[in-house]
Amino acid sequence: MPHLHMEYTANLPGLNADVALIRLNNALVASGQFAAEYDIKSRAVKVETFKVGTVSGERAFVHVKLALLSGRSPQIKQQLSESLLAVVQELCEWPTDIEVQLAVEILDIDRESYTKIAISH
Repeated sequence: MPHLHMEYTANLPGLNADVALIRLNNALVASGQFAAEYDIKSRAVKVETFKVGTVSGERAFVHVKLALLSGRSPQIKQQLSESLLAVVQELCEWPTDIEVQLAVEILDIDRESYTKIAISH
């Protein structure tokens, strides 16, 4: 725990997903909210088919979802959200000819029903 999902539109060629994920993971480690760095699982999905609004002008987005075990205070969730958004803002040179929306969403995972096992050899 936690699980980080980043979706980004295909019209953002300057966005390097590998770099984005390690920077986001580093921000989570720096938060002090997680016991071990290896508990952080992140993934990125480039969205090829998308629409932002109804206007014909070109738009783009990056949306980060962070799923956490339930029980953290609203203040901690807000701090995590703000720190991740700050990382996303600095990921690349954003295109000047495209409106880009950046967002972070914090989700609770029900602690009582979450199960996990690590298999190592």
